[in-house]
Amino acid sequence: MAQLYVLESADFLFLMRQTGLSFGNLSSHLSKLEAAGYVNVKKEFLGKKPHTMPRLSEKGRVAFRKYMQRMKQVFSDLSAA
Repeated sequence: MAQLYVLESADFLFLMRQTGLSFGNLSSHLSKLEAAGYVNVKKEFLGKKPHTMPRLSEKGRVAFRKYMQRMKQVFSDLSAA
C-alpha cells in the first residue's frame, strides 16, 4: 500500500521488484486489498501477455493515511518513554 500511496498506479512486476514479494504472495495480498475495497485492479493484455495495474482506491488512501497517523503516534509514544 505504501508503494501505491505515492504512485498513481504501478504494474504487478514493478511492485514485485519493489517489495521483494513472490508472484503468489503479491497476488494474495492484492486480492485481499481488492476485496476490502482498498485497491482497484485493472487487468488487460499487452500483446499476448497479461498486464495487471493495481491502484489505491480513495478508501485505501484514507485507510493508509490513518495507519500512518497511528504509526507516528506509536513512535512518538516510544520516544517519550
